Amino acid sequence: MPQPDTTTTTMSVIASLDSFITWGVTAVIVAAIVLIVLRSLFNYLDVNPFKWSARTVRRVTDPVIMPVRRVLVAFRIEPKAAPFIAVILIIVAGYLVVQVAGSILNTVAGIIFALTSGRVGTPVAIIGYVIFGFLGLYTLAIFIRIIFSLLSVTYANPLMRFLIRITEPLMGPLRRIIPPVGMFDISPIVAFLVLWLCQAAVAGTLLRDWPVRFF
Repeated sequence: MPQPDTTTTTMSVIASLDSFITWGVTAVIVAAIVLIVLRSLFNYLDVNPFKWSARTVRRVTDPVIMPVRRVLVAFRIEPKAAPFIAVILIIVAGYLVVQVAGSILNTVAGIIFALTSGRVGTPVAIIGYVIFGFLGLYTLAIFIRIIFSLLSVTYANPLMRFLIRITEPLMGPLRRIIPPVGMFDISPIVAFLVLWLCQAAVAGTLLRDWPVRFF
């Protein structure tokens, strides 16, 4: 069994990695927002588009702005709103990255804690941490699928195809059972509720008297 100091160091490293990912993603989000704001400012001031600064900002931001513009045009929405929508999507994407990383690292930390605690019921706790982490990632997968659907990402996209394949076993039956409310499909909301209840059940049974969150 690892020494307590080793375990403490390992948990500290995992917590530091989580903080590093959070701050790194935050830095990327801030940089992206600054570039998009600069692009909008250049357009407003009618800066020469052939200047190095304008060309560079446009080249860097085009991969984000142009897909959003195409979606807005398809929905007959004013494409001038693309920068604002892009900023929101960047923030949401950053949040999802942080949540996915945090869920994985929390699961790893839980398994390490269970293995090194010397407490009775370690195998059950390990199973609990794995299931709890899986449910968290599954919830995020459904959320990402919803975002992709709003962006009109098709089944031809490999990531979208993967998300549909792994989430449809839950989403499909719920969609057949729960009728839409007007034009809105509320099955994802029910799926979130089901997964949250499952996580709560795992925390109250398999992980009872064990820490659920480590950072």
